[in-house]
Amino acid sequence: MAEVKFCGMTREEDVLEAARLGASYIGVILTSSPRQVTPSRAAQLFEVLDGTSVRRVGVFGDEPADDIARAATLASLDVIQLHGRGDVAGTFEALRGLSGAECWRVVRVGPTGLTDADRAAFTGSDGILLDTMSSASLGGTGEAFDWSRVAADVAARRAGRRLILAGGLHAGNVRDAIDQLSPDVVDVSSGVEISPGVKDHARMGAFLRAVRPPTLVPDR
Repeated sequence: MAEVKFCGMTREEDVLEAARLGASYIGVILTSSPRQVTPSRAAQLFEVLDGTSVRRVGVFGDEPADDIARAATLASLDVIQLHGRGDVAGTFEALRGLSGAECWRVVRVGPTGLTDADRAAFTGSDGILLDTMSSASLGGTGEAFDWSRVAADVAARRAGRRLILAGGLHAGNVRDAIDQLSPDVVDVSSGVEISPGVKDHARMGAFLRAVRPPTLVPDR
């Protein structure tokens, strides 16, 4: 059964609801985005998770490794998610010496599927997050890519590495996405929002019910 990550959090009440519903991961954006928060604000948001098993994820772009490590320490991150367009492999190597957090590498999938560079990116990370290619932003586009086009490619390369699926997921399509790619984690942000960074709790619950049997999703 796929685990769920709710991302782009900006409000404590949304973090609490995600945890109540049973999300395994909760993410904040620590790079340029309509949902961006500061590391200190991330730490405040994550305080409400104390005593839970929910893992804390911070999303970064091309920030220097030292800055990422400082933010990861301040926000007590369990996972560093890198959307950078630069030398991500080199950044991972540096981060492993500076932080105990798990590192996920983002691969942005275009209309033709995975490129040779995308395939090479599967090496060296703790997890691969597939998102939709966009020239306008590093993520959070609200658009899905063609899962069937990359299914065989991904299956041949994941080699036990954690696979996270993002990009345009919502309650109406997440089951199909899981059936096609068998991800370990499904990642949603705009698909459960009223506006950027403001989550709709009814949509969050519907997303969980689409991923898991209803008996495993808590009632209000």
